[in-house]
Amino acid sequence: MTHKERLKQLRNDVHVLTLTATPIPRTLHQSMVGMRDMSVIETPPEARLPVKTYVTGQDESLVREAILREVDRGGQVFVVHNRVQTIHAVARKLGKLIPEVDITVGHGQMDEDELEKVMVEFSQGSHDVLVCTTIIESGLDLPNVNTIIVQDAAMFGLAQLYQLRGRVGRSGQQAYAYLLYDPARRLTETAEKRLRSIFEATDLGAGFRIAMKDLEIRGAGNLLGPEQSGFMNTVGFDLYCRLVAEAVEELRGKRTIPATDLTIDLPLGAHLPDSYVGDGDVKVRLYRRLATLETEAEVEAARVEFADRFGILPTPVADLFFLLRIKALARARFVRAIETQDGVVTGPELVLKLSPFVVCDRVALYKAFGTRAVVKGGQVRIPRAASAEKWRRDLLVALDSLRVIEAAPASAGISSVPQPNRP
Repeated sequence: MTHKERLKQLRNDVHVLTLTATPIPRTLHQSMVGMRDMSVIETPPEARLPVKTYVTGQDESLVREAILREVDRGGQVFVVHNRVQTIHAVARKLGKLIPEVDITVGHGQMDEDELEKVMVEFSQGSHDVLVCTTIIESGLDLPNVNTIIVQDAAMFGLAQLYQLRGRVGRSGQQAYAYLLYDPARRLTETAEKRLRSIFEATDLGAGFRIAMKDLEIRGAGNLLGPEQSGFMNTVGFDLYCRLVAEAVEELRGKRTIPATDLTIDLPLGAHLPDSYVGDGDVKVRLYRRLATLETEAEVEAARVEFADRFGILPTPVADLFFLLRIKALARARFVRAIETQDGVVTGPELVLKLSPFVVCDRVALYKAFGTRAVVKGGQVRIPRAASAEKWRRDLLVALDSLRVIEAAPASAGISSVPQPNRP
């Protein structure tokens, strides 16, 4: 990080292009809020296969089997042990466990010439197994090495594990990664999340997903200081991201309406029932994904995908997608809340509470509801029909009647926003 900042100080207009498989949380967050431009390369090299990944406890029989299988097909093996003090003892133990293979050792504290000799010999096939530290983490391209065994994998960071796994599978051969942990020691919650993430993200080009998960686990860090990860505990992560995004847009000369929190309270049984999605972990991931949907088009695409993947949508799931649709439309129109109320005189009503930057097209509203619609005090009130189908249709009509306006001068940081069209 310090080196990259030094490059920027050489000239005021210098452009820095950074290429990385797994950006650190702060860098990724800067890209997501618009402070950096980002391009994602998702196409893998031709004929590459995903690395089969196994996460399990330390098992000598598994280690022996994995190494012998790789050596028998003419390949080589990395065994990562990240403690220089005990690395030779581990190599001797492996030698006793698998006496039929040739084992060598390499780590960063070796003499430069000695380390170069070891690496050259290993690259030329003189040794079957290289017991090493994370010195192999980057910069190595050895197509003949297609099995890696990482000891004490729970002690590594998520990006580190991804980089280590990337040392194998650099040819058309099927590669294997064994991430081992001590079964006698209880994994921390963070370590368990890391191992689960690396196990699940095995497809080619998964580095961006790994980085996103790393951001979620470690936090976004400090944009104005040296911390490359960590959470903004004072204001909360979501609010922090929103404030940064608004500040970036303002610096770019784009005046924006501040985002508003949205509360929706409607009589809907919106959820994913066990009869539709039975696996708990899959359900959690689906809920997380649905929570990120922002536009009506994204909601519709997800609805079609769910129907194709899990079958016809039952009522609770159809309610869930209607709720997501309403949420997308309401956010685009800066609605603060949508709720139901029982008026003493008017009876059941749907109430839309508006931001100061929103006005209602009264002509369209009164055309649809007549005098039963009320626009007053920053609220739109319409009668709630007894039929669920009818009040849902009425709610969509009411949302369509809202218009975002320029409600303050430029210095106030507010500008008009184009009205989205609903098909």
